[in-house]
Formats: sequence, C-alpha cells, structure tokens
Amino acid sequence: MEFPRLFALLLIVLEWTCPGLLSPVRPICDPRVLKHFIQEAQDAEVAMRSCREGCGLSQTVSVPQTTVNYDDWEKKDGLEKAQEVQTGLWLLQQALDLLGPSVTNTALNNHIDNTVRNLVSINAVLHSLNFQEYTPPTNVTSLDGTWRVSSATELLQVHVNFLRGKVGLLLSGAPACQHNVS
Repeated sequence: MEFPRLFALLLIVLEWTCPGLLSPVRPICDPRVLKHFIQEAQDAEVAMRSCREGCGLSQTVSVPQTTVNYDDWEKKDGLEKAQEVQTGLWLLQQALDLLGPSVTNTALNNHIDNTVRNLVSINAVLHSLNFQEYTPPTNVTSLDGTWRVSSATELLQVHVNFLRGKVGLLLSGAPACQHNVS
C-alpha cells in the first residue's frame, strides 16, 4: 500500500531535480498518479460506508462543490482554475482534520490519515507544475462554490468526486502536462 505513494513522490522529486529529462509526458502528469489517489479515496469511502460505530463527523463542514459546468470551466484562465482546485483541496483537508479525531475505528483512521497525506501529495504535484502558491481564506463562509455536509460518508464521496472532476481537469489541462511541452 505504501509503494504507490512512494512511487508518486519519487516521480515528483525526479521532476524537481531533473526537469530537463526528455519524456513524452512529465512524470508528475502521468494520469496513473491521480488514478492512484482516486483509488485510495474510493477505498476510504468504501471503508466509511461499512463503519457502523466510532466513525461519525462531529459537526457539519464546508466542502467544495464537485459539479463542473464545462463551458464555464473552459472560460476560466489557468490561475482561476488552480485557485478553485486549491481552495477545494484546502476545504477537504480542513474537513478531514475535523473528522480524524472523531473516528475511533483504527482501520478507518488509517484510511483518513492516508487520505490527508494524499492531499498533501496532490498539493506538491500542483506546486511542481508551477501553479501559484495558495493562500487559504480567512473566512470559509465567504467562499463561493461550497456546500455543507454532515456525514463522514458524504465528505469522502465529495473527496472522490472532486479528485475525479476538478483536480483531473486541472491536471489534464495544465500547460506543463501537454505532450508538446518539453
């Protein structure tokens, strides 16, 4: 289970230390890396669905909306897209940080810890693709494009859908990930 995460991290480090490597696609743009993160998020969601005790969310939390209007998305510039994704990742991390202490199921706690580590890795991928550094908002209630969830299962479902949707769109459209960019 640890090997894929180490592999993804190795690809990121190689890109930082050897940016001139000739490759049809930069290693950090390899869709298998995101697919790995999505699979682990799905595993956490499945584990949460089967949990019956000691796995609740202690309060409602703000999460990113996962629906994508493709026409609107295409009209946004790269900075707007990156900020939307980074805000979503930050919201998910805040929500997962609240979930962790309320979960008493050890196996589920491992999934949540893994999910949080994967969010950090995804942020490292965005950083390595030269997306602007993200500054979290001071007030979550003022954010557009969010909604509230009250269960851990909903939170993890949003996480999976956000990775599949907006994170996937951002990475696949990133200039550094295009085949004609060296």
